[in-house]
Amino acid sequence: MTETRTTQADLDAANSTFWDELCGTGLARHLGIDVIDDESLRRFDDAYMAMYPYLWRYLELAAVRGQRVLEIGLGFGTVGQLLACARAQYHGVDIALGPVEMMRERLRMNGLKGSERIQLGNALDLPFDSGAFDRVVTIGCLHHTGNVAQGVSEVHRVLAPGGRAVVMLYNAHSILQLTLRARAMLDRRRDAGKWVGAHYDMNTAGDVAPHIEYTSRSAARRLFRSFDRVRIDTQNIHDLRTRWFVVRRERLLGNVARLVGSDLYIVADKSAAR
Repeated sequence: MTETRTTQADLDAANSTFWDELCGTGLARHLGIDVIDDESLRRFDDAYMAMYPYLWRYLELAAVRGQRVLEIGLGFGTVGQLLACARAQYHGVDIALGPVEMMRERLRMNGLKGSERIQLGNALDLPFDSGAFDRVVTIGCLHHTGNVAQGVSEVHRVLAPGGRAVVMLYNAHSILQLTLRARAMLDRRRDAGKWVGAHYDMNTAGDVAPHIEYTSRSAARRLFRSFDRVRIDTQNIHDLRTRWFVVRRERLLGNVARLVGSDLYIVADKSAAR
């Protein structure tokens, strides 16, 4: 029997197809958004930032004015629009055309220049010169690439000395991982990996993202060892459900999520020394 191996090129192609449906489409449908206009995007962005209220502190919008900022993985475009409207010199890159077109449209709708700076590209081989950016932001992208270490290396390469990276990766030691893995083991699921992944990233057709990787805090420290200063925060959590009660995630974000949340937010500064 011949073993089938997925090459990086195969995974890149699968990611390009899967992520062409914008990350956030499920939320948009929940909000009843089926037309892209100013009002619908405002509703989406308000709902998105209400779901992830801690994002504001990582974007540091007051500090990005005039900075060369790269976002890797564009999704529905909320983060990119915030950065661009804060007068950053915003650049965006995504492996799929859908997010690229959405981000270009958002810039046009807001009367902002720079749509040519939004382009197709691979996080593992960024189409930019070394030291091109003062800041790199990538929320929930690198853990889908199949090579997180290479993705982090590329982030470090394109950052200028003294630059800052903000990277979100899925937490391998979250309460979500613990409960899902335990359930999969008890149920003796043969498709445990795919079943767990469906609780993270699934499109409207019911397909799970082609690749999902989970990173521990210690592994994140190793991944970012080439940076000068690294801070790792834990954020995000689902509702806590038991047989007897439910605790909504909003009550957990400022406490339990900071310990066993599903996402790691890594803030990493590159040394100013050349």
